[in-house]
Amino acid sequence: MIFNQHSELQGRHAFLSPSSYSWLNYTDQKLEARYHTVRAARRGTALHALAHDAINLGVRLNRAEQSLCTYVADAIKYRMACEQSLYYSDNCFGTSDTISFRRNKLRIHDLKTGLSSVSAKQLEIYAALFCLEYGVNPYDIETELRIYQRDEIQIFTPPPELIASIMEKIIDFDQQIQQIKEARW
Repeated sequence: MIFNQHSELQGRHAFLSPSSYSWLNYTDQKLEARYHTVRAARRGTALHALAHDAINLGVRLNRAEQSLCTYVADAIKYRMACEQSLYYSDNCFGTSDTISFRRNKLRIHDLKTGLSSVSAKQLEIYAALFCLEYGVNPYDIETELRIYQRDEIQIFTPPPELIASIMEKIIDFDQQIQQIKEARW
């Protein structure tokens, strides 16, 4: 048997994928809802890629997508790094949308393209990861976190105690995970 190659499918994932077989139990309504959710996620991924390229090229966008335009303009204005990985350990790391640290001020901005309500928790964890990775004491800096969504900007200034407590939790949980891993081997 000579199998068809389908090279055009390389790196893609089917909506009705065998590895995500829960769709076998979908109703028609669930199928439609899930399709729209996946489509929105793909749109969000594409918008993040567009923002990434615009920021890196220093290109400001027109006002068609207010949140996106403001997000890109602010990232350029504050000379922020785009899609920056923050690493504490193999157990705890992540990639911030945009980040900068200048004059003892940490800025982390996040573009949200979905409709669901959001929380600053993700950005607070990024702040903790930044402090852990770069040896920065959260009590010695100012932190500003922003979420851009639905033509609004939510600005958060977490107290240093909160960031320090997240740092402690990361350290503690990382140690626990390491002990669990070592106990298994």
